[in-house]
Amino acid sequence: MGSVTANGPFVVTRGSGTRIWDGQGREYLDATAGLWFTNIGHGRTEVADAVADQLGRLAHYSGFGDLTADVTAELAERLAGIAPVAGSKIFFTSGGSDSVDTAAKLARRYWHEVGKPEKNIVVGRTKAYHGMHVAGTALAGIGVNREGYGELMADAETVEWDNAKSLLGLIERVGAERVAAFFCEPIIGAGGIYLPPEGYLAEVRQICRDHDVLFVADEVVTGFGRIGGQSWFASSRFDLAPDMMTTAKGLTSGYVPMGAVFIAPHVAEPFYAGGTWWRHGYTYGGHAGAAAAAMANLDIIEREGLLAEAARLEADLAALLSPLAQLDAVAEVRTGLGAVTAVQLADPAQALPMVGRLREHGVSGRAAGQGALQISPAFVMTTDEVGELAERMRAALS
Repeated sequence: MGSVTANGPFVVTRGSGTRIWDGQGREYLDATAGLWFTNIGHGRTEVADAVADQLGRLAHYSGFGDLTADVTAELAERLAGIAPVAGSKIFFTSGGSDSVDTAAKLARRYWHEVGKPEKNIVVGRTKAYHGMHVAGTALAGIGVNREGYGELMADAETVEWDNAKSLLGLIERVGAERVAAFFCEPIIGAGGIYLPPEGYLAEVRQICRDHDVLFVADEVVTGFGRIGGQSWFASSRFDLAPDMMTTAKGLTSGYVPMGAVFIAPHVAEPFYAGGTWWRHGYTYGGHAGAAAAAMANLDIIEREGLLAEAARLEADLAALLSPLAQLDAVAEVRTGLGAVTAVQLADPAQALPMVGRLREHGVSGRAAGQGALQISPAFVMTTDEVGELAERMRAALS
């Protein structure tokens, strides 16, 4: 707040493709796709038209009980069709933080319904980010995000982000009969963009199976194509078969707020078979206008082959940004998995000032973790534009 008071805000007035403009008409390459979400690029009027058409017919209605809008039901069917686990149910939210809190509540409630109410502990990892609601903040492994709030949620534990044996040790120490769920970002995002160590995801997934712990893949960042390749989700690329998967951002490419939790059939089953109420939901969950935006967004991704473009970006970012590691200001470049890269600065204290310096060179960027610069462009960024981004960053870093 003090910085904004002293220096004023950075006001963005419009965007097109991979570029944005400020109030003075200056152009910037958008290195982060907004906040990880503008996968199809800015200014896609097809999405705006779909939303306007939907709002003109029905903006939204309640989604509680047996109520739904037709477009929302259509979207749920479409998402179930691309889910990593066949037959998944879709629970709509207003965003990623909602999705994480939903999954945390449902994990505990599921065990209660199957006769194991003592399974209440939810587990996150160091460096992890799971949104800013109570459960997500308690699960996160970014200390500064938790300072000053006291204990936000009982029975929330943290293990090492890169050591599967740390999860196993916790389960053995407190007892598997008490552990409800393990929350795992396939790629750690806001915590600094850390790629999973070789074999890590498969190992923690098996530990959860072996000890009857729900595996929750947090794909708010990686979902809907950012992982690259032919997979919509990291859970599919790495064959994780999550018990639940949290999503948001790329679902609508950020054009309208929306999130969704994918719930595997065995987790949903007690609530359908027993007629049990789950008293949880959001006023704008499954919003009809947002569902229309999501449908148009998915249409664009499929029609323009943007999953393949994300795979091309995976290679382009690695090839063109890795040489930045040769600069004195850079400690390392973490890249090579999905359309994400971290440029880790040698002096972490320089990350926020560097964001300002990047703007001077026509790049809108963001600091993440402990001194990293986040690179997560729209899937429509061309190879030439990645080269342009690399050169502008080199000039700023030099």
